[in-house]
Amino acid sequence: MIALASAFGAGLLFGVGLWISGMASPQKVLGFLDIAGDWDPSLLLVMAGAVAVTLAAFRPTLRRAAPWLAPRFVMPDRKAIDGPLVAGAAIFGVGWGLGGYCPGPALTALSSVTPEPLVFVAAMVAGGLVQRLAFGRSAQA
Repeated sequence: MIALASAFGAGLLFGVGLWISGMASPQKVLGFLDIAGDWDPSLLLVMAGAVAVTLAAFRPTLRRAAPWLAPRFVMPDRKAIDGPLVAGAAIFGVGWGLGGYCPGPALTALSSVTPEPLVFVAAMVAGGLVQRLAFGRSAQA
């Protein structure tokens, strides 16, 4: 139960951070991505904050024997940069550039009860289901 409450709290904190930073606003994100036009560099501060926290906390956390609320760390086994990884990254980038959302902010933006995030999340879920049907679980392992 503590792990579930912790996960909920972390998700809530992440969602609030997305709203405060403007990441749940596709106009803000698209303004950041438009480096050849009317560029809005303010999301660089969000990225700098995320990188700073990661640099400060990642290695000390992994030096622990186990996480605080789980029996062990679960780390990815695959290290190869292959075709499916590159294709998935490209699809992610195109979707982000066209829609102005990536998955976390899109879920957060659902609370605005407007059609745009709903359509984006529906397309994201459909894409995930198509991937699973076409390639099965082995593509994720």
